[in-house]
Amino acid sequence: MAIAMGWHKPDNVAGSSAPAIMVGLFVASGGLLFGYDTGAINGILAMDEFKQRFGTCNNKTENDDICAKDSALIVAILSVGTAVGALLAAPAGDSLGRRRTLLLSVFIFCVGAALQVSADELSALLAGRCLAGVGVGAVSVLVPLYQSEMAPKWIRGTLVCAYQLSITIGLLAASIINIITSRIPSAASYRVPLGLQMLPAAILTGGLLLLPETPRFLVKQGKKEAAGLSLSRLRRLDITHPALIDELQEIVANHQYELTLGPDTYKEIFVGSPHLGRRTFTGCGIQMLQQLTGINFIMYYSTTFFGGSGVDSPYTKSLIIQIINVVSTFVGVFVIESWGRRKLLIVGALGMACCQLVMASFAAAAGEGLKQASTTILIVFCSLNIFFFAASWGPVAWVVTSEIYPLKVRAKSMSISTFSNWVLNFGIGYSTPFMVGSGPGTAGFGTKIFFIWGAFCILAVFFVWAMVYETSKISLEQIDEMYERVDHAWNSRNFEPSWSFQQILDEGWSPSAQPPPDHELQTTSTQSSADTTLGDSNSVIIQMPPNAHHGDGNEITTASSNGNKDSVPTMAHVDFSY
Repeated sequence: MAIAMGWHKPDNVAGSSAPAIMVGLFVASGGLLFGYDTGAINGILAMDEFKQRFGTCNNKTENDDICAKDSALIVAILSVGTAVGALLAAPAGDSLGRRRTLLLSVFIFCVGAALQVSADELSALLAGRCLAGVGVGAVSVLVPLYQSEMAPKWIRGTLVCAYQLSITIGLLAASIINIITSRIPSAASYRVPLGLQMLPAAILTGGLLLLPETPRFLVKQGKKEAAGLSLSRLRRLDITHPALIDELQEIVANHQYELTLGPDTYKEIFVGSPHLGRRTFTGCGIQMLQQLTGINFIMYYSTTFFGGSGVDSPYTKSLIIQIINVVSTFVGVFVIESWGRRKLLIVGALGMACCQLVMASFAAAAGEGLKQASTTILIVFCSLNIFFFAASWGPVAWVVTSEIYPLKVRAKSMSISTFSNWVLNFGIGYSTPFMVGSGPGTAGFGTKIFFIWGAFCILAVFFVWAMVYETSKISLEQIDEMYERVDHAWNSRNFEPSWSFQQILDEGWSPSAQPPPDHELQTTSTQSSADTTLGDSNSVIIQMPPNAHHGDGNEITTASSNGNKDSVPTMAHVDFSY
């Protein structure tokens, strides 16, 4: 079964992947912060105690209620914070490191959560949600970034998918807790669920204090010895093991090669080589289309559909939806490695398009005589739409954007693409009531808005076919090679790595050149052996091309214990690219 899902570790991969897998799954729990916060506030808005405390309007029975504008602001202010946090994650992640910035982000989230728990005024509640959003936005960049930089290539997609799975589990947990606490006849009914969001944050903080920094970030900082120690922990290999040394050399060589093509500036992510502008457009497009599938509208509006099934409690409706969401996300986790990124995204977009066009058509055509049948169809296809999203675009969008960027600008590019997601999240969340409402100043689309979401899903199919490269089963460094050698995304499925960046530096190929014919197959550097050590004074420095731009300490050194240049046999059957 594991082999069918693509989870089988290749026999020629040295060491153990268990430490990296456990680290990746643990860090994925960062998704609980966003999932739980979102799920909790949706239920809290319906609690009587919360309405009495923060309500400034009266409902039809003259009881305190949350004004529509206040309700929209309470929900949407989180997205404002997340957009800011996503932008701040890049400079902090590149200077402080992925792990330390994650710790700082979780701390900011906890401060925001504490403000929400203690708030007696709407302004304090909004400040807390905005501050918590800053933490969530940074986490949404850094968790997939951390996972992709430390994960073995054969299970990298699954580990990043676990981040989205954590989001859905957080939503489900919040729904269950809201059902339990909604019966408490005091302010504890909403303060308890708000306070409980600090529990996963505390657990994540404790774990991050023990986890290693990613080896690729350490290489970016010129700390090769520390990168070797980090790889040693993640691969469960001795630091002198040939496989570990070769992997480290390839990461270093790839980063040095990247720097010969241009600096690591924000301008570079739009105009740099190889094809950084295309990659940035792909990442931003994927993240924006994830929102334009209409999933946030579906998750909100589906409670209305389930009302036709005889389920009256808003908490029970939410629970049903979140159970479907969690179970469906497991499907994506199971098949992402065997199906690949492109196929899963295309099938998911086609499935959502069909569901939404069916819902829109029946809602528009059904008269009074077909009202019950129309409601049943809406329930069925709403559930199917959630299934297709949760199994594809929900997790895979994070996977693609964590893989396609080169190391030198990975944090910056992920920051920009994630920012585009949160901006669309805010825009759609804020504008949807005006699009579907029937009062003055609204468009009055109602369920016909599904025609719009369905059209975007069809657009998503063509976007994936034309722009998204297949990145499964190859290392992050080999993805750079693919973007250099493969001109069109639809040809990327057949890509086979044929050379290494270590060879480029060893043999002095020009930055944009194709490898000569006698290097059609990737070989292992003969400088790597069990006798190779890091940081030895008796070392040979790999020469950089004359136009390389790097700081002090960016050389990788290898040395033989006997001080000579005798080569060792090439281990042709060992896969050194993780």
